[in-house]
Amino acid sequence: TIFERISLKDTVILRLRNDNRITISSCGEKIPNNRTNLAFKAAKLLQETYKVNKGADIRIIKNIPVGSGLGGGSSNAAVVLTGLNKMWKLKASKKALLRLAARIGSDCAFFIADRQFALGKGRGEKITGLKIPHKNKIWHVLCVLPLNVSTALIYNRFDACSKPGLTSSNHNVKILLQALKKPGLQALGAGMFNSLEETTFGLHLRLSRIKDHFTRLGAIAALMSGSGSCIFGIASSAGMAKIIARQIKKKFSSSKVFVCRTV
Repeated sequence: TIFERISLKDTVILRLRNDNRITISSCGEKIPNNRTNLAFKAAKLLQETYKVNKGADIRIIKNIPVGSGLGGGSSNAAVVLTGLNKMWKLKASKKALLRLAARIGSDCAFFIADRQFALGKGRGEKITGLKIPHKNKIWHVLCVLPLNVSTALIYNRFDACSKPGLTSSNHNVKILLQALKKPGLQALGAGMFNSLEETTFGLHLRLSRIKDHFTRLGAIAALMSGSGSCIFGIASSAGMAKIIARQIKKKFSSSKVFVCRTV
């Protein structure tokens, strides 16, 4: 898979504790403030691995919609790993943090790698940084419906259909890499794909309609992120992204719409 880092982000606040307790709090009702939170798991794993006798208070201010397939939980966990590594003065190497990140979640390692673009292999945890020669950042419009899309359910249904895998000869990461490295962005339309779309769209038809609407509005390309529920479109400029965002919000008023770029 190809990972891209964009400007949409949460805020994670870490405070040192003199005891060894780890607490977690957040501003959103849908975010678990307990041991099931990936940020908590990251802190606990780091603490146990390096036998740390201090704790931390973790506060998450959410902006990335929960369950959108945008890596919000994974990025928070990565920030906790890197932040506590400094706060607890562990001096763990990036390689060591990458190994821990892979134990937390498939996407977590990408955010440790600190790259604009990266190639993810295996479950996504084997990260190779990519140099993409675009002088200008890629502008995106993100549309997230208030849907509860279960990642586990989507993958189970995908596997039950006896698909040959997430890639094929016609849809391969190498094709997308070639498209990304070409001047301009027009080649992306043919190179971008997500094999999980068919499964997710079968359960949530509105997501398919959003993708079609992006195309009608002049987006260079549109795709579902992860297993859903975010659909994103690539725009030719910041101005065009704002125009598309206004029209998407008008058409799908219950959705959250964001304009963001590569960072």
